[in-house]
Amino acid sequence: MRSQKDQVWYHVDVNSAYLSWTAAYRVCILGEDLDLRDIPSVIGGSEAERHGIVLAKSGSAKRYGIRTGETLAEARCKCPGLVIVPPDYSLYVGCSKALVELLKKYFPHVHQYSIDEAFCRVEGTKGLWGTHTAFAHQLKEEIRRELGFTVNIGVSDCKLLAKMASEFQKPDQVHTLFTREIERKMWPLPVSDLFWVGPATVRKLGALGIRTIGELAVMDLELLKRHLKKQGEFIWNYANGRDVSPFLRELPRNKGYGNSMTTPFDVTDRETAWQVILSLTETVCARLRADGMEAACVGISITDREFRHGSVQTTLISATDTTLEIYEAARSLFDRLWNYSPIRRMGVYTSKVSPKGHYQYQLFDRGLHDKYSRLDAAVDEIRKRYGEDCVQRAVFVENRIPHMSGGIDKVKRTGVTKAVQRPGPGGGAGDRNHGSGEDRVFR
Repeated sequence: MRSQKDQVWYHVDVNSAYLSWTAAYRVCILGEDLDLRDIPSVIGGSEAERHGIVLAKSGSAKRYGIRTGETLAEARCKCPGLVIVPPDYSLYVGCSKALVELLKKYFPHVHQYSIDEAFCRVEGTKGLWGTHTAFAHQLKEEIRRELGFTVNIGVSDCKLLAKMASEFQKPDQVHTLFTREIERKMWPLPVSDLFWVGPATVRKLGALGIRTIGELAVMDLELLKRHLKKQGEFIWNYANGRDVSPFLRELPRNKGYGNSMTTPFDVTDRETAWQVILSLTETVCARLRADGMEAACVGISITDREFRHGSVQTTLISATDTTLEIYEAARSLFDRLWNYSPIRRMGVYTSKVSPKGHYQYQLFDRGLHDKYSRLDAAVDEIRKRYGEDCVQRAVFVENRIPHMSGGIDKVKRTGVTKAVQRPGPGGGAGDRNHGSGEDRVFR
């Protein structure tokens, strides 16, 4: 058996995935002459539904200073002739699956980290295709030839460094970052390039006089922990090439299922809010049932027009996967939490999940749970066969609220993407702290 130190990993990362996949489809399948990758262009969300941000950008758009995550209005100001194309999530899921299938031809172990990136453990290729770097170049060209889009491939002896290597010069490149190369290739880089270091952490490190990854690597660990707590220990290890975190590992079964959505308009009445909750619950419970799981805890979150946030949760008498039972719990929580401020965003979440088992019946509802379960099973089967839109509740007919919603719906419902576990207080990607699930009030 090979030791861990003898392992070689590839990190395969699609260049500007959403835009590349859209461009490849238009050129290779639809036969269009114009390639979005060659002009100032972006993939942008729906402004009418208040999702009008840049999701992906071309190299030409980047040269205008356009950034992922900024509003489309800001992007147009920087480049008046900018071409904006809406996203096609079903296409992206198909492209993602095609990439993974190609990788599985060569690698016995493929860990899909997100919809547009995957880790591959390299074994036994040297005798067939030469060095690891040479094979990475062959693989990159095969992806371009067979699938029509480009990738960056990072090569290393651990996942962390492979991911760092793939972020070096883009697009369509192969880079190595083995442990022996850390001081030469990684330490001169700005600390903002380090995995899991967001803007807030950059500012804190700057206050300590730390500007490069190398300066972070030789920083006194205890001093760093005093200022950045557990986050400081994580990034200090990353700077030294130590892959000590759970973030790059394959995750076990989901510990919770949830969805949220920015509403297409401010919600100001209880009945409409209930419809949003029902829509979110439909998606959450469908995912629970698809995985054979039940949830014993239900929570909701609300963000109002002034971006004030609140959340609350409750524990159920018995774990369940039925839409109506979880919806009723979520609706009750909403009535407790809402302070009548206009609502911009809502979420429904479940936790304390476990494989489907025995249901704890209550005295007066013995028959209801079984009826709900049979109904949900029948609807799931019909939607699986004919599409999720073939069956929907009457309340959603000619309704601006979709009958199944939450986040990037079609992507999330494929199971392609998984939630990434985050460190405790102090940081994360973008330094977004996630709460512990306790009851909260508006702040």
